[in-house]
Amino acid sequence: MRSFAGERELGRAELLNAPLHWPRPSVLEQGLGALRGIGPKTAEAAAAAGLRNVGDLLYHVPRRHRDLRIRELGDLNPGETATVLVEVQGSQPRPFRKGRLRMVSVKVGDETGHVRATWFNQPWVASKLTPGTELLMTGKFSGKGFAVREWELASSAGGAGAGDPEHPAQGSPNSRRRDPQSSALVPLHSATEAIRPAQIRDWVEQAIPLAPNAIEGLPSDLRARRDLATVGDALSVVHFPKDAEELKPAYERLAFEELFLHQALLASRKGSHRTARPAPRLGKPGDLVARWLDSLPFEPTGDQLGAFDEIERDLDSGQPMQRLLMGEVGSGKTVIAVYSMLRALEAGFQAALMAPTETLAEQHAITLGRLLAEEAIPFALLTGSTPAANRRRALNQLASGELGLILGTHALIEPTVRFARLGLVVVDEQHRFGVSQRRALDEKGVEGMAPHVLHMTATPIPRTLALTEYGDLDTTALHELPAGRQPVTTHLVTEDQRGTAFEFLRKQLREGRQAFVVCPLVGESEKVAGKAAAVEAERLREGELREFRVGLLHGQMQSTEKAEAMRAFAARETDVLVSTTVIEVGIDVANATVMIIEGAERFGVSQLHQLRGRVGRGEHPSQCLLFAEEAGETAQKRLAAVAREGDGFKLAEIDLELRGAGEILGTRQSGLARFAVAKLPEDGPLLLEAHREVLTLLQRHGSLSDPGLGPLLDAAHRRFGTGAAGPIPL
Repeated sequence: MRSFAGERELGRAELLNAPLHWPRPSVLEQGLGALRGIGPKTAEAAAAAGLRNVGDLLYHVPRRHRDLRIRELGDLNPGETATVLVEVQGSQPRPFRKGRLRMVSVKVGDETGHVRATWFNQPWVASKLTPGTELLMTGKFSGKGFAVREWELASSAGGAGAGDPEHPAQGSPNSRRRDPQSSALVPLHSATEAIRPAQIRDWVEQAIPLAPNAIEGLPSDLRARRDLATVGDALSVVHFPKDAEELKPAYERLAFEELFLHQALLASRKGSHRTARPAPRLGKPGDLVARWLDSLPFEPTGDQLGAFDEIERDLDSGQPMQRLLMGEVGSGKTVIAVYSMLRALEAGFQAALMAPTETLAEQHAITLGRLLAEEAIPFALLTGSTPAANRRRALNQLASGELGLILGTHALIEPTVRFARLGLVVVDEQHRFGVSQRRALDEKGVEGMAPHVLHMTATPIPRTLALTEYGDLDTTALHELPAGRQPVTTHLVTEDQRGTAFEFLRKQLREGRQAFVVCPLVGESEKVAGKAAAVEAERLREGELREFRVGLLHGQMQSTEKAEAMRAFAARETDVLVSTTVIEVGIDVANATVMIIEGAERFGVSQLHQLRGRVGRGEHPSQCLLFAEEAGETAQKRLAAVAREGDGFKLAEIDLELRGAGEILGTRQSGLARFAVAKLPEDGPLLLEAHREVLTLLQRHGSLSDPGLGPLLDAAHRRFGTGAAGPIPL
């Protein structure tokens, strides 16, 4: 056995003299009030930052470490990054603006010189910079100034917090070290305005002796095979390493364990969900499905045929299907949904399709009417706008079993909706529904049985995100586009090119094509900048497009008005449809060849990709023109990526890198997993390794609850079942 992160073999005597310890996990559940110097007010501020107990604190790993070899200002060279200990010498500063940057600047100095230190986009810093205050700063020296990247108060010269037992003044930075002889590396923990990094460092120093009480979630044979240290040692080292060489293995060990436990919990929940209740066995496809496939005016793609095969295995397994169907824009997900629902109908069960908006539900109704025309299969549409008489008729027919197929919004999960034999559910744009909403429809299956569920999304999801957020689902991806789909060329258009862009649009319209103009808002707003659909439609009718017919569509219109606007555009009674993102999914007009997106910087990558997917559906080449009003650096990267890349799955990977795992779906869901240690997408390779290890254990042991795996699932539940990480979505 070797020492931590080292090559030195430990001798027999060292091993025999090593202290024995039996972990007590409850110790880590103590509130922070058990630590010295933390009173009720401080504990409340820490809880607001996600630090509720000792365990939270230990897993609050430093975002980086600062080399505490403090330099003097007089020794710095231009362009050098260094840490300095200085005193505020100028008068207390005020925030000011320079272009779009908010800045705070103040004169600081030490015994060797002085310099003007500048903070960017941290206006609150000004209140801390009272004359005489000592600061420990890390940043870049330019010769003319010091751009501050990291900082903390080294002392409080009569400022806020001085003499307050809940906010003790900080001593010399060198006095904060556990062992002055051991290392010059000091951890920098993420903090808040109310909780300083130095305070967190002090608390962690007190908590580190309790680290051996952390549950070993990794099975012993796995740790031995991968040569991994104990979790207690890794926690100690990741906070207070002796040198930089120790950091990487300690961090990777903790990140791997976190990802492994998350994958294990998803796998166990996936298994328990499948075995909790059986599902209808739908047998093999019959004549109804065969006739429908023959009636399609196109040949299914290879990806669609593969999806049919995967769904077939699910539907005849006796366990409830829980499959996520990810599809490129226009890749034919609706065909897969119809296939699945017809399989339920011909087996004597009912099927339901739930969409997040009335517009999308109505579009599905139009598409199904077209796809099922030859078979004349009756279905109903149930939304909040469904007339009372139609609603009563649909509910009665569902309850009696007379109606086999229904489409709708969340109205389908209301208690008054009862099914006679619900066998299959399709949930479209499933990330827009909460866990409880999806589960409510699941509970409407045949008594004692669970319906099969096909989840669909038009947002291609990167593999790393699919494994963390949808690891309890089987996944199918549609990459191929059906024959006849045209590639869409995307351009970034500057304001001085607007005239040329609209001349191009008019040329397309004169040739008989149609176009979309998408705006980020419905009406004018004094608080939010951006073009408004209603105002822009009126402006275009009187301006650039006065010789053409301009329609309007947005989510605040009455259901009948929206339906009429879409019908008129599909029937070519209007040439241009000005809309909000209500057209993001569902609308299919083959003659539309131009997509103009105003305020494009306000949309995410996946939204932009879906919006441009509304064109290029016919035989004519299509264009997407992106107008940006005030795009920052990150927005410019997003727009450039959309213009450069046409593959939705590749764009999703770029989106993950730019925005992070929590925002990839366009809206942060409360159920998304948060990781304390691991970082995605950077730790994607570790995630894949963790996933493979979990699958290997399942194959070897049959169940992750096998006693031979130790407290694996207990550790997983403690880490992710409740608390800061949030519940795992089902």
